[in-house]
Amino acid sequence: EHGWFDKRFMYEESFRTPLLIKWPKVIKPGTVNTNLVMNIDIAETLLEAAGVTPAPEMQGQSLLPLFDGKADGWRKAVYYHYYESVGEHNVAKHIGVRSDRFKLIYFYENNEWEFFDLKKDPKELENVYGRKAYAKQVAAMKSELKRMQQKYKDNEPALQ
Repeated sequence: EHGWFDKRFMYEESFRTPLLIKWPKVIKPGTVNTNLVMNIDIAETLLEAAGVTPAPEMQGQSLLPLFDGKADGWRKAVYYHYYESVGEHNVAKHIGVRSDRFKLIYFYENNEWEFFDLKKDPKELENVYGRKAYAKQVAAMKSELKRMQQKYKDNEPALQ
């Protein structure tokens, strides 16, 4: 938990929340799926399962295709934004993007970046942001972060 006390940080211990679904006629018991999903996907999933078309302004994706093993075209990264730093929790505002291999976090009030190679460092103990060996991956993740900010219409902070 990185010595922190809070689930609001984007570190794996709190970021990786398990999602368990039991639907005997649709999902084979014991099935495990490792696709990247977000909590905003739950509403679209429930609506589609109920035969209701989600409103166009909704931002998630229905998980129903994943239940059939149809992950073609599924997202390659997830977006995160924690935007409340005052109060008893005192967690710095931050945004980030996570793929299956890398995670980029930007604590924008402090202008601090963190970058983790989750394959080599699954516990996120070594921030490799600024290392030449990761320059291409950091640039790609920054582009993805900016793209996702635009997709989800999240304008704070403005990234250069």
